[in-house]
Amino acid sequence: MAVHAFVDESARCGQFLLCATFVEPAQLSPTRRALKTLLLPGARELHFKKEKTPRRRILIDQMARMAVSSRLYVGSCGRKSEEETRQRCLAQAVQDLLTVQAHRLVLDTRGHRDVLDRRTLQRALGLRPSKTELTYEHLDSTAEPLLWISDAVAWCFGAGGDWRRRAVPLIAECTEV
Repeated sequence: MAVHAFVDESARCGQFLLCATFVEPAQLSPTRRALKTLLLPGARELHFKKEKTPRRRILIDQMARMAVSSRLYVGSCGRKSEEETRQRCLAQAVQDLLTVQAHRLVLDTRGHRDVLDRRTLQRALGLRPSKTELTYEHLDSTAEPLLWISDAVAWCFGAGGDWRRRAVPLIAECTEV
């Protein structure tokens, strides 16, 4: 399966959530187009934390109808261990990506902290990068609309209650790390 994965995260109440959204190649362009139609005039991205509640409901409900699936990686953390938890979640996500023979991994950029992800990715891939055909890169969410789904799913799952219920159709699996 030559899926592409798009990763973003959310952290709240001592819980770190890394979300990888899987999109099949044939669905990349149609899903990007559908996401861009959800933008408000003048907006360059969707960021769930910044949206108002009624709009969040519309957005997650629209995303739940898209031909994508997400995997969540959940770990406990405090402020000091958030980065460590992120890297554990990312390492597990890479193992899952290798299992499904994913082709591409896109992570929402975190600026100077991207180097920490690259170290984890290099460790997780070891001597296998050329054999796996898994490529990875960090992009700004304004440049890659498919990152918006992972942002929304992680936010909704972390918020719990009705938000989590709305995100459930998108979640194929949830792994405690």
